[in-house]
Amino acid sequence: QVQLVESGGGLVQAGGSLRLSCAASGLTFSSYAMGWFRQAPGKEREFIAGINRSGSSLYYADSVKGRFAISRDNAKKTVYLRMNSLEPEDTAVYYCAARSSVVVYTTANEYNYWGQGTQVTVSS
Repeated sequence: QVQLVESGGGLVQAGGSLRLSCAASGLTFSSYAMGWFRQAPGKEREFIAGINRSGSSLYYADSVKGRFAISRDNAKKTVYLRMNSLEPEDTAVYYCAARSSVVVYTTANEYNYWGQGTQVTVSS
């Protein structure tokens, strides 16, 4: 049974930082491309970052480029999202997702497995 469990969300002031973690189990983690998505109230789920199986290729949405960094530790079966210079507009539920794939996809419907999400709230 595949499980993805996010952690690290919380309340932070604008300009602050958070690091999200997503621990995977029940899958051969190193065979999966991983993505981070977020969904704000009343909005669609949007891609924000992706990483290939080895961690050698990284992808970011323009809205977070230069502020967020995705990384992974295949030995720990965990993917991370470091978020710096947070803005109120970053407030959302953040999800990690997995797909057994060589390439990284940027659309939500391409991913097979999802975590339950972790809330990030940025106050102004």
